[in-house]
Amino acid sequence: MKVIDLRSERFEQSKQLLNRRYLPVPELIQQVSAILADVQRNGDRALRELTKRFDGVDLEPSGLSVNETELAQALGRLDPLVRDALEASKENVQQFARLSRRTDWSTQNAQGASVGERFNPFQRVGIYVPAGTAPLVSSAIMTVSLASAIGVPEIVVTSPPGPQKNLNLDLLCAFQIAGATEIYKIGGAQAIGALAFGTESIRPVAKVFGPGNAYVIEAKRQVFGYVAVDLLPGPSEILVLADHTANPAWVAADLLAQAEHGPGSVICLVTTKAGLVDMVQLEIQAQLKTLTRKSFLKPVVEQNAFAVIVTDRRQAIEVANSFSPEHLSIVMESADELAEDITTAGAIFLGQYSPVAAGDFLAGPSHELPTGGAGKAFGGLTVDQFQRRTSIVRYDRASLQKSVSILNQFSKMEHLDAHGRSVTIRFE
Repeated sequence: MKVIDLRSERFEQSKQLLNRRYLPVPELIQQVSAILADVQRNGDRALRELTKRFDGVDLEPSGLSVNETELAQALGRLDPLVRDALEASKENVQQFARLSRRTDWSTQNAQGASVGERFNPFQRVGIYVPAGTAPLVSSAIMTVSLASAIGVPEIVVTSPPGPQKNLNLDLLCAFQIAGATEIYKIGGAQAIGALAFGTESIRPVAKVFGPGNAYVIEAKRQVFGYVAVDLLPGPSEILVLADHTANPAWVAADLLAQAEHGPGSVICLVTTKAGLVDMVQLEIQAQLKTLTRKSFLKPVVEQNAFAVIVTDRRQAIEVANSFSPEHLSIVMESADELAEDITTAGAIFLGQYSPVAAGDFLAGPSHELPTGGAGKAFGGLTVDQFQRRTSIVRYDRASLQKSVSILNQFSKMEHLDAHGRSVTIRFE
């Protein structure tokens, strides 16, 4: 771990580490742009060539879609305990979603006109679910379940195929249980292009959702405006705020859980107790020996692991808000009180018994969260992002007559006499 001791260093000198922004490198921008252009121009042929190049799988256009036989076979082979876990996660996610959805409303403005909002689900959405080094079954639940909870009629899922030209069994079952209506074996930036532009086999969607690697995230950034996108969630990250009450072994385990996602992930400990840093580092090294994904864990621990020693709780809050972590775990006295001053975290986990993994898999809020400092401007994925807002306005003769003078003033100020005329003509 790189240790920053703010008892001796100035906080301003450490802000380069803490104040992060997603800035794609020019080479990545060019590569993704070329992939998207290829998909837009050549459709299914481009998908086949790109899937063969990047995933080592040669799929005929007819094989891009998961068929009914594959779906039925997957569910038939599903372990009952796995099904129970998927159903439990889905139930929590959808309950949370239904409570947080936006609902229609109306009122009267000062002149008596009826004004309000209506919220409809998007009619067709695309959701990307990674499946590279680990099949992210939980990501299927945390995205697709929201779309089905709000009533999106067409939920299109894409995920990269394995070497046998199929999708992971548990992942395929999770898609079905969560409510996917179409499933395609496509990964990477080309999948985002297919969702945005459409091909011979895949109709375009209105909005694209889901996490992914640097290519997927850059593709989402580039198609924004052509379609809507949710946010740009990159590699996983966690910041743990800890004091003398923290259990070093538990803190180390939480840090390693997010490091497990591999290169690009960031883990950070911020503590008011200097001695905790050494204890946590010893625990990390001990626990590393017992874990299976050492090739993913070690680069993160060696390159992207930080410990910040702060003078007091106030400075701990300042560091956390500057870092704006995807996941913030608070294991300090009066954690609830401290959390009230945190304004940039994607999700906050309070107390000794709230591991981030519980939020990743089961708690209820979606685990798709802003990373790379984006928490300063974005929140995590919520069900209302699957809803499209429409404003509703209704004037009657009386309310419009009360508004004529005001509307005429705006028409004159903006030199738009046709606007004013469209109002006054109704009273001539």
